[in-house]
Parts: sequence; C-alpha cells; structure tokens
Amino acid sequence: MTGGGRESEGGEEEVRGARRIPGPRGAADDLDLASVPLPPLPPPSGTAPDEAVPEQSQPGSASGDAPESDAGEPEPDPGPGPAAEARPEPGPEPEPDHWPVAEPADGHPQPAAPEPEPAAEAAGAWPAADPEPGPAGGTPEPPAPDPLVNSGPVVLPHQVLKALLGAWALSACSAEETAAVEDHLTGCAPCADEALRLRDAVGLLHTDGSLDLDPTLRTRVLDGCFGRRPARIPVPEWAAPYDAETARLDALLRDIGDSEWHAPVRLQWFEEERQVSRRTTVAGVIGHLTAVDGLLTAALGLDDPLDSGKAPLDPTERTETYWSATRRPPTRAVREPWRAQSHELIRTASFAGRNVAETSVSYGVFALPLQDAALDRAFECWIHGGDIADAVDYPYPAPSAAHLHRMIDLAARMLPAALAGRRSAGLAGPPKDLVAAGAPGRSLHLEIEGHGGGDWYIALDSPATVGTPERTVAQVALDGVEFCRLVAGHISPVEAAAGQEGDREAIRDVLFAAASLSRL
Repeated sequence: MTGGGRESEGGEEEVRGARRIPGPRGAADDLDLASVPLPPLPPPSGTAPDEAVPEQSQPGSASGDAPESDAGEPEPDPGPGPAAEARPEPGPEPEPDHWPVAEPADGHPQPAAPEPEPAAEAAGAWPAADPEPGPAGGTPEPPAPDPLVNSGPVVLPHQVLKALLGAWALSACSAEETAAVEDHLTGCAPCADEALRLRDAVGLLHTDGSLDLDPTLRTRVLDGCFGRRPARIPVPEWAAPYDAETARLDALLRDIGDSEWHAPVRLQWFEEERQVSRRTTVAGVIGHLTAVDGLLTAALGLDDPLDSGKAPLDPTERTETYWSATRRPPTRAVREPWRAQSHELIRTASFAGRNVAETSVSYGVFALPLQDAALDRAFECWIHGGDIADAVDYPYPAPSAAHLHRMIDLAARMLPAALAGRRSAGLAGPPKDLVAAGAPGRSLHLEIEGHGGGDWYIALDSPATVGTPERTVAQVALDGVEFCRLVAGHISPVEAAAGQEGDREAIRDVLFAAASLSRL
C-alpha cells in the first residue's frame, strides 16, 4: 500500500458505506420473507469490485460455516481487516451471479436458495442457509429445509380473500383457497355476511321452480303502495277485477313473439243444447275483446271502436262486424288500441264517481248495470286469456279468490233469468210451485268449493221469487274454476264433475242454464 495507508483507509470507509452481506440467518420458521432485502447484483462483466469485501467465514473454512462460541451462538463477523487483504487469488472467472428468484404468494420476489459452489462461496456469495454444525466426528447433518417451501395453510391478504368470495360461493376455488376463505370467514364479519348473500344468490341460479310471476304479485304490490300512499282518485272497487284481468292479459301479450299472434285459437260456447265453436287467431281474440268492450265505453260517452253510430249491440254481431272490417289479418298492432281503451274506461269510471256504477249497458237482448258489465268483461278477459295461453303454451292461473268469488256471484244471480228464458223456449221443465213475487220459492243449493267458493240458493220457478235454504229441493257441488268453465261454455253440463243430490230435473235445468250464459 502507498500513501501512508490513506488509500487503504479510504477503501475501508467505502466498504463500510456499501451494503453489507448479512450474517447467518435464523431458523426457517422465524424468517420473515417480506422483510429480507434483496442482495445486490454484480456488474454485468462479472468482475469483482476493487473494494475489499469481508469474508463471512473464517479463513480456511471450505463450507462457510462459522464455529460456535462457548454460548453456542455463531461468532460475529470479523469485519474488514488484514484477512480481507490476504484473500487468495481468485480462480477461474465464475458465471454472472444472477440468482433465481421465487415468487411467493404475496407477490414480492424473494431469493431462491440454491446450494452455492465452493468457489462462489469463497468469493463472498450469499449461502442459502447455514446448516447447523455437525457433531465433533465431522459428518455434517442434512441441511435445514428451504424456508420458501411451506406445507401449512395458504395465507392470503384480506383483499384477495374478499375477491375469492364469489368463486367460493360457486364452489370454484381450489382446496387450499377454500380452506383459506373459510378460515377467514370465521374472523371477518363483513366477509361472512357477503358470503351468505352470495350463497343465497347462487341458490337462485339452480332453482327447479317456475320462473313465472305469482299472479297475485301485482295486487300485493298495489295494495302495499296504496297502503303507504292512497291514490287521489282510486279505482272503484267494482272495477278492480276488470283492471286486474286486463293487466294480466296484457302481460301475457307482451311475452309472446310476432309469429304467435297468428297461432290458431278455438273459441267455444253453447247455443241451446249444443256446443259450438269458432276458429280465429290470438290477434282475432283481442279484436273480439275490443269490439265488445266498446259497449261499456259507449255507455260512458267514449268513442266506439267500430266508428259507427249504427253498430250492433249484440256481442256476436259486433265481433263479426269488427272482423269483417279488417282488410288484412290482424297482428300485434291490435294490442295497443285494446289496452288504451281499457285504460280509458277505468280512468273515466274512476273520475265519474259512485253514481256511474248503475249506468245501464245494453247487450241487445238484455242489459246490465255498469258495475256488473265490468265484472262480466273481467270474466271474459280471463276466459279468453286462458284460450290464448293454451294456444301459445303459456301458464295462466285463475284470478284471485276475491275476484273469482265476485264472478261466480254474478253468474249465480243471472241463473234464475237464464232458467226462465230456457223454460219459455221449451228447453226446461215447467214451474212446480208458483208463489208471490219476493216470497221464498223452490231453490237449488249451489255449493262452490275451493278457490273463490261459497253458497248460493238459486230460485227455480221464477226470477221474482227468493231462493232460501228452507225451500231447497236439490244440491249441486262444483269446484269454482270448473263452474266458471261451465258458464263459459268450455265444458258441457254432462261433463261437469258435479256432486248432485235431490231433484234430478232441477239439477239438469240449472246446469244447462249455466252453460247457456256463454256466448262468443
């Protein structure tokens, strides 16, 4: 050395300021990989720097192990000194010291732990892990396992585990990820709540039930809304069944495709003693409903869909007139006029007040008050909605129990007049007990079971008499929907599955009178 040792001192200061090679590491279980700094990489030329680098092991130790002290701990690094200057001549130039880097689960690259070459270790390379010194006999024990190999459960950050909740709910995680997520859920309440919600959502994806809406959903939603904030102008109670059935049919029409509007539909009804039918399409049925609903709109002073003051009043004749006026087969374009007409009818009835319920609506050969006519239109809307649903293979349940009960009540109130009309035409037996108007007469007990059921007593000898339980001579039991199908002409009186007891002639006359209420 020259310069009185100044160059050596300067070099020693530079070595002290440079990154030092760490001493021997502890056990693998105590190693915090995230806090271990990366070793500096040598320059690309592979040549060692001019500064002296202290040795990690004692001179002459080929394995790089530090001898233990009396306390059993490795001796400290001797630091720079003469031993560094007396370093042996380097052997052949080693390959560039690019250590392989392993990628742990937390994303920070860590140095791998290959077994170093003796030459590289002598040159100051970082050994993988200092094995425990062997016994005095000289045979070293096997090296400790690599600290990067972890056989325990996977430890993942909170954000990663939260992102895995969706895959966990779908059972798409690996076994290690599933164990890590479930272990995390036991101690994290927000993630546990989110996991339960995701599991419930996955259950909806595998449901085997019908995806069709509950037919009572609209009514329940409206009741809930009106319970919180009643309508300023509410729909009259007598118009509620018509409002509900037109809305249900409109929902069906919205779901069908363009081609299904031309699906064939067969309309059935009874005339005298026989069942007749008429073939049309889905669009033709909506045109029929539009034409007959025009009787109600005309009674309220609204426009008649037939655009003629001389339009017939009979429902069958009105329908034939409407169909013949159509130059081309009707399509889905008929839906909007029908729905706009039903909305306008309900709106006008709501603003008209209570007295409008008694407004007479003429059907040609008979007339009904507006409140009964609206109920009749609700019944026909449901029946023809079922005809359309059968044609396009669509589920279409019965109306709500309250609305169905009111429809059955209307038919039961119309039965005495229908029975008298059939008697006048010679299609029913003569009266057997004439009494004064308003007095109790012979009666038939009509018992409707199930959905919308109840008990009605039908006067047999005259519409002017009153049916009472005391004068009952016969009883008929029918299901509610079955009775409505009989009234609509969709089943014959002979096919009606009825429980019958008492006067057989009275039972036959009432069942055929119920079927005669049907029409196109």
